[in-house]
Amino acid sequence: MKRINLFFYTLLLTSSIAFTACTKKFLNVPPQGLLQISTDDSAVNQLVTGVYSSLIYINPSDGYTYDTHGVSFIAATNIMSDDADKGSTAGDQPGIAELDNFTISTNNAFVAALWNGYYVGIARCNLALATISTSKISDATKAQLSGEVRFIRAYYYFNLVRFFGDVPKILIIPTSPQQVESDPVFVTRDAAADIYATVIIPDLQYAISNLKIKAATTTGRITQGAAETLLAKVYMYQKNWGGVLTETQAVINSAQYQLDVYSNLWRQSGDNGPESIFEIETAENNNKDGGIPDYCTYQGPRNNGGTWNNPADTYDPNGDLGFGFCVPTTNLINTYEPGDVRKAATIIFIDRSGANNVGATLFDGYVIPAVGTQDIYYNYKAYHSEITETFFNDRDHKDKNVHLLRYAEVYLMEAEALNETGHPQDAIDTINHQIRSRAGLGASTVPVTQDSVRAAIYKERRLELAMEHDRFFDIVRQGNAAAIMHAAGKANFVAGRNEVLPIPETQIELSGGKLTQNNGY
Repeated sequence: MKRINLFFYTLLLTSSIAFTACTKKFLNVPPQGLLQISTDDSAVNQLVTGVYSSLIYINPSDGYTYDTHGVSFIAATNIMSDDADKGSTAGDQPGIAELDNFTISTNNAFVAALWNGYYVGIARCNLALATISTSKISDATKAQLSGEVRFIRAYYYFNLVRFFGDVPKILIIPTSPQQVESDPVFVTRDAAADIYATVIIPDLQYAISNLKIKAATTTGRITQGAAETLLAKVYMYQKNWGGVLTETQAVINSAQYQLDVYSNLWRQSGDNGPESIFEIETAENNNKDGGIPDYCTYQGPRNNGGTWNNPADTYDPNGDLGFGFCVPTTNLINTYEPGDVRKAATIIFIDRSGANNVGATLFDGYVIPAVGTQDIYYNYKAYHSEITETFFNDRDHKDKNVHLLRYAEVYLMEAEALNETGHPQDAIDTINHQIRSRAGLGASTVPVTQDSVRAAIYKERRLELAMEHDRFFDIVRQGNAAAIMHAAGKANFVAGRNEVLPIPETQIELSGGKLTQNNGY
């Protein structure tokens, strides 16, 4: 059992490493040192900052063993859905191909990185909460900081249950390796329903009660509206439609948000804008490259032997923009109606028909050649300007904020809840006035019946949130994942198995077989 002690205990200790501290030095501190930190008031802000930082990366020197929103997240959300394919060359990153093709092994490194990353993030949350509770800061500050941390912990568990189903519920900090070995909490899977009831929902309710509205909150920190929006989303997954309406109406009535120009949302000028509810803050204001490792480069257009020679690119005028993963599918492209402005804002189209070798000119003037890209479609929402926006030295850590909750989704959730509670006309009115009108489309002409309006809402949700890491979870939630995947050409998807990822085999081995595997793996 020594391996499990080392594995879990190291992960939990890692959560309290200061940004300026040496990992090796910290791990030399005896286990009881973990308790001593709770009496150090100066540690509070540092630990809360560490919780926020976990949204970007867990281990700065290794973005592939511990991942929360990097390439593993991209693969297990966008690429696994009908919105995107793996892209790149056939032999590049076979582990991502497994996810795309639903031939996922229990030893898939990208799946393991998600498990590791999310549990280390949760460990940071648990340690920060324990430190806050014993510190001498004011009760008001304790409540504020605890609300922020509990929101992030709820978000992490929400993703874990959507990725894996039943998972261990770890809310404690071990005081010794022996406790990790003897306490079943670390190696026992709790039912997803229990995780929702005892962690996710209470954490978000606490956050709602103790956080402030957007106008009263420092930019970049979690707000009351973020907690209300995420709780509405949680209720949507549970089909608690009354709860969805309560939370979405609270967000709408707060008058803190409004829809922005769609194409502006994923540019740096759109960060923390009027539509933003919860986004991952990168280091754009700190004059350094501190973004999610490889988020932009993994999804950037890839050179396939052509000469780019782009003089506007001061970083690498003869290079390309990345590795070419996460390519939008023709299935997604064909779903857009004529005139939908979301299409051009979501997908980079490489035009190879002209004689001037200009395949695409991006919003900042960057020119992608017609000849030389691996594919002809790429994710526009993942592009971070090579020219006009903050970009320093490290292309693999571009300061790209990732928007996880925005105001348009509040209207989408409200519409779905209205329809499911017997108000299809109100639901389609919400879609028409708030979603389709901004997209440059006329009113939907679907019959005003619950089934027809439901299908219309699902379609608008797909197009509004395309390539925003939600589609796979949505089609699983909606109960038609197998049919949708098969229609998109992903024929290996098996109902009753591929709705969730496998539990990493290493975790099962480290638990001495106590962790069980998901069905079919």
